[in-house]
Amino acid sequence: MAYRPTARTEATRLAHRQRLLDAARQLLAEGGYAAASISALAERAQVATGSVYNHFTSKQELLAAVFRHVAGHELAAVQEAVGARNGAAEQLRALVEVFAFRALRTPRTAWALLAEPVDPLVEADRLTYRRGYHALAETVITAGIESGELPVQNARLSAAAVIGAISEALLGPLSPVGERTDPEPVVAGIATLCLRAVGAVGT
Repeated sequence: MAYRPTARTEATRLAHRQRLLDAARQLLAEGGYAAASISALAERAQVATGSVYNHFTSKQELLAAVFRHVAGHELAAVQEAVGARNGAAEQLRALVEVFAFRALRTPRTAWALLAEPVDPLVEADRLTYRRGYHALAETVITAGIESGELPVQNARLSAAAVIGAISEALLGPLSPVGERTDPEPVVAGIATLCLRAVGAVGT
């Protein structure tokens, strides 16, 4: 007879899995992917080292799951902020500001999400979420063109350029070896650049 987990054992399994994800997220914020060894994860989550493999087949799979959790939360926050604004210029400003301010508040985590060398599993997820930001920016720019707020342009190309500009401009301030700077002028400068790039009037 095949074993079927009870509600209690399934709840325990999910709780252990969540503890591992929480521990990995904490270690990521403290020292990046290099800090998230299996032994460190098990110690932080207060579980046996071997039990990690009951939930994830490898460290890479665990880190990919953590990336999806954290990156998904960040993308959702940006999407919510954009949806709360009216007009292409204000929506694009919200995209830049929320993305950049959130990154600068947690620089080690943001560096891990954006630029730290990673396993191919994580890199694949990184590209997936980057496309999510591209799609969001493209939707905003397309709507702006259709309403006449923005000049006619290749919305997909402009969206890719905007997201690339945000990410590239943040690399210096986020770098583990870089100097921390006042986020206000950094974010304001990126927002102005992106708005001018798509032809927003009055920027």
